[in-house]
Amino acid sequence: MIDFKKELKEEYLQSEKPIIINVSKTNYLAVRGTGNPNDENGEYISSIGYLYGIIYTIKMSYKTNYKVKDFDQFVAPPLEGFWWQEGIDGVDYLNKNKFSFISIIRLPSFVTKEVFEWAKVEAEKKKKTDFSKVEYLEYEEGLCVQCMHKGSFDDELKTIEKMHKFMIDNGYSLDISNQRYHHEIYLSDARKVEKDKLKTIIRHPIKKI
Repeated sequence: MIDFKKELKEEYLQSEKPIIINVSKTNYLAVRGTGNPNDENGEYISSIGYLYGIIYTIKMSYKTNYKVKDFDQFVAPPLEGFWWQEGIDGVDYLNKNKFSFISIIRLPSFVTKEVFEWAKVEAEKKKKTDFSKVEYLEYEEGLCVQCMHKGSFDDELKTIEKMHKFMIDNGYSLDISNQRYHHEIYLSDARKVEKDKLKTIIRHPIKKI
């Protein structure tokens, strides 16, 4: 049984001390959108449903007539997201309508583009829903600074400041751009966990000075 949180412990490390990591090329399910992530009828909430609709179709594919080469059962990976705000340096948490995002879920290595396309068709048939917004994303994140944040998303700045100090002290500079993003990995379900108990891994791209 594949469980990324156990097999890739460094990438999912639940440590409130920053670390430097190098993230290799990874394949994801992805949905792009904009708007306030707290809007119940917004694009972000919809993106989560699309992603889980596909990942669970792949997860349960062994019960269908479609046989995935090298298939292995796996634990559904945690939801993740790339975030930015156009024209804003940093993050303005008081202006959440300005958010752009790419919601993502990591894919096991055996999930090819062919398997992904099958899963989209299968999910649409079963759920009577249009999954055309979901894409197969190949992404190499590279060198990053990472830390786990405990608490509300609105309080992330204190963790980010700690990450950036660690980054500078170790000879790196921030490298966020229109191709390298503020990255969050959600280890808690925000619908079920109180804000002060949320666990979120924050990851920022960096480069050597």
